[in-house]
Amino acid sequence: MEQHEAELSAIAQQVFGDRIDLAERYHQSLSTAGVERGLIGPREVPRLWERHILNCAVVGELIQEGETVVDVGSGAGLPGIPLALARPDLQVTLVEPLLRRTVYLAEFVESNGIENVLVVRGRAEQPSVLQEAGGADVVTSRAVAPLAKLAKWSLPLVHEGGRMLALKGSSAREEIERDHDELTRLGAGNLEVLECGGDLLPVPTLVVKAERIPRPARRRKKR
Repeated sequence: MEQHEAELSAIAQQVFGDRIDLAERYHQSLSTAGVERGLIGPREVPRLWERHILNCAVVGELIQEGETVVDVGSGAGLPGIPLALARPDLQVTLVEPLLRRTVYLAEFVESNGIENVLVVRGRAEQPSVLQEAGGADVVTSRAVAPLAKLAKWSLPLVHEGGRMLALKGSSAREEIERDHDELTRLGAGNLEVLECGGDLLPVPTLVVKAERIPRPARRRKKR
């Protein structure tokens, strides 16, 4: 157990660099206030680093320097906060409809002076959220909804050519096959399943990537 913890500590140091202290504060916050406020189950506390924080942070491998990221259904801040801590070059907007969750997120961000994170309360499909957070390069999500429903909420938040990165489990490929026609109709293209953190984590993170494909311009009918 001690050896495993030492290994996770070394991985966290590698992932978060000089922001490791913020990552440790986030871990502490999730294991205390996060549990007390019902954002994290008590059974998840022993595996917060491996299953949640590091699992989310490594998705930064798929995001380019200086891109804007919207995290839909952010909940306790996963994957948005680990991403923002590991990648201070990113501007991350956390979108979450529930008040108690947005209060927690805003309190953590403000009390720790995290300048590259904005918290927005609302649902991804609301016009006010689209206006405030839309036009992003990347939209992320984790354990929010089935893939087709997720694409319906996520793709409008990115510009044409932007990407949806959905953290999924072992069912990722099955979801793509099941929802392929609906995803195509919604403008999702170049679908693929990618692994992140394979050289760092015991179990890599599986991510479904989809690009927002430009819609062909409608031809005007000749009179």
